[in-house]
Parts: sequence; C-alpha cells; structure tokens
Amino acid sequence: MAAGQPKINMYIDLNCDMGEGMPTDASIMPYISSANIACGYHAGDKGTMAQTVALALKYQVAIGAHPGFNDKANFGRTEQQLSDSEIYDLITVQLHSLQEVCRLWGTTVQHVKPHGALYNMAARDQHLSTIIAQAIRDTNPALCLFGLSNSWLIKAAAAAGLKTASEVFADRTYQDDGSLTPRSQPNALIDNEADALKQVLQMVTKQEVTTVNGHIVPLRAETICLHGDGAHAVAFAKAVHKTLREHHLTIQHT
Repeated sequence: MAAGQPKINMYIDLNCDMGEGMPTDASIMPYISSANIACGYHAGDKGTMAQTVALALKYQVAIGAHPGFNDKANFGRTEQQLSDSEIYDLITVQLHSLQEVCRLWGTTVQHVKPHGALYNMAARDQHLSTIIAQAIRDTNPALCLFGLSNSWLIKAAAAAGLKTASEVFADRTYQDDGSLTPRSQPNALIDNEADALKQVLQMVTKQEVTTVNGHIVPLRAETICLHGDGAHAVAFAKAVHKTLREHHLTIQHT
C-alpha cells in the first residue's frame, strides 16, 4: 500500500431497513448481513416483526431495531420536537418490543439504527444523540448503534461506551458537510445503478464521498445502507453485493 493511501476495509456490513410493509424484504434478505426491523411506531406491528425476524434467521442476518417517531401517517419522516423523557421512552419501548419478539424466536437484538427524521435530527444534534445513546445503553449495553458517519450519533454512542458502526448510503447523495441531501430536494436519491456502485466503491475503498457540489468529504464506511422502498431496491441489493464480492470484500455483520 502506498504511503498516505487509505486502508481498505476487508470486511463490510450491508444493512437494510425491513418490516416496513415493503414487498421486497424476502428478495433483499439473501444479499445483506444486517436487518433493521421497524418496531411498530413508524411502520409494522408485532406480526411483521415476527415475520422479519424469522426471515433474518433463515438467512443468518443480524437483527437490529429500527425505532422511529410514532407517526405512521408520515412514515416517521417528519421531524417532531419531543421532551427528553419522551425521546428516551420512544427508544426503550420500541427496543423492548422487538426484544420480546426475538425472545420468542430464541434470538436477540444485536444493533439499533434510528429511523428517518429521528436519525437525521440526531445526526446533527448532540443532545438528542446523547439521550438516544443513554436509552440504548440502559436497555442493553452490548448493543451496537448504527449512525451516520462522522455524526453526533456516532460520537454520543462512543461516549456512552456503546459499540458503533459508521453508516454510509449507497442510494443517497451527500452535502458538503457530510450530511445526507434532504429527501425534499430532487437530487436526494441515486436511482442509477452505475452511480450507486461508483459511490459505494469510493466510500469503501477510499473512505470518502463526492458531494452534490463535487467536493470530496472523508468518512468512515463500516456499514452500507440499502433502502428497501426504492424502485430498484432488489436490483441494487444484488448489484452492490456482487460488486463488493468482486472486489474481495467479505460481507458480514459489523
């Protein structure tokens, strides 16, 4: 390896948000290593949680909780201003809900990834991230928190003594500050497979991403998010999986 060249990860995690009522879960599950399962607030219920846990076990995929705002009407993608105790309860109630389902299947929750607006708010808000990390640690200090690379979620989780996985996105564009382009903007999503694969390889092999303005932003890529609700979700999952394997990267839970 040349001097100054970034170290290439030999292992990478592929995660996908599951149990949200999309018809793609069963088709995507064979190509990922971590499943973030909706816990009934922004989507899903005990029945869908059980179905998704069973599917994850079938394909030996790590099970994670995907707690969001209690707002199914907006799929948890609308920001809410809640008190500290309300945020704490939001996380713990959803975690316990999925843990209960997992116990029935003889398995456990391994990680937590906040959903939608909650995730994006926490990424830029130190106080909110600290409350989320505290709720996770109090529930189970062995859990790993998935958060946007270089964000407050990662910093707060590390400060709380939790394991972390810095997350990058295959199908989302980035702003110059390292944040995701808001979904309200027309260029937020990458719907071209070649562009998505190019971004994935840049993030994993160079530990950087090119923003919508053409700037290079360094990041840490430990887990790659694939969205199951995109028009090309299954094709993207297969293509990303195949490309990473072709570049001699082992896909496994972080």
